[in-house]
Amino acid sequence: MDTTPVTDSRPVRGLRGLLRRAERDYSAGHDRPLGGYVAAMAGFAAFTTAWTTAVRLRGRPVPDRPEPWDVALTAVATFRLSRLLSKASVTSPLRAPFTRYVGPQGPAELHEEAQPEQGRHTVGELATCPFCMSVWVASALTAGQLLWPRATRTAMGTLTALAGADTLQLAYSALMDKTTGD
Repeated sequence: MDTTPVTDSRPVRGLRGLLRRAERDYSAGHDRPLGGYVAAMAGFAAFTTAWTTAVRLRGRPVPDRPEPWDVALTAVATFRLSRLLSKASVTSPLRAPFTRYVGPQGPAELHEEAQPEQGRHTVGELATCPFCMSVWVASALTAGQLLWPRATRTAMGTLTALAGADTLQLAYSALMDKTTGD
């Protein structure tokens, strides 16, 4: 009986070599953690599959199309929660294992960079990028709307109110600066 691990098989070695060459050719000398991105995509696929399965098992009806109000509410809530998770000072302890502090970046926001270590870099990029985070947040809010619509809409309403309050705070500060000449 052959006890050679599957990872040592000739086809697996060939595939690994092919992937290493593709990564080297793609990166053009830059440090691009494609393996980490593949893991992130696999994690997102597993996350999406899990909540889709939960929706099916619970027998929840899926609407033919989203209501425009739900799309708008989800967009604003996604924006606010993504920035809260990826930029806010108060959530920096969540990002700290994967990032390095660089400095302040706007009101109550931080500029951080992903740590260069292989396993931390991809998570650090995701954790500091509100655009990247938005994909995960929008998916989670969509799942919430299908599984727990009342609670999710309440949370999204709160996030939307927070986004509105932030806008008013920034507008007020800009108006004060304009009128006082600061």
